[in-house]
Amino acid sequence: MKDISQRELRNASAAVMDAVERGEAFRITRHGTVVAELRPAVHGGFVSSTKLKAAFAHLRASDFADLRADADAVFGEDRIGD
Repeated sequence: MKDISQRELRNASAAVMDAVERGEAFRITRHGTVVAELRPAVHGGFVSSTKLKAAFAHLRASDFADLRADADAVFGEDRIGD
């Protein structure tokens, strides 16, 4: 991450924003002290069910009994309201 002064940001804001758009990040300083960070935004976005199914297709199918056995193995068999 590159340090730039507030003045550099003001005077070259278009170039800095272009660099951020390309994935670069900056620490903004004022009188030599870091006051902010400027980095690309993270976009979560929508994931379709088709993409989710494809992403998880390699996983084996499991049922409640398998999940219960795994949980019991990790946490013990103490149950509330069984």
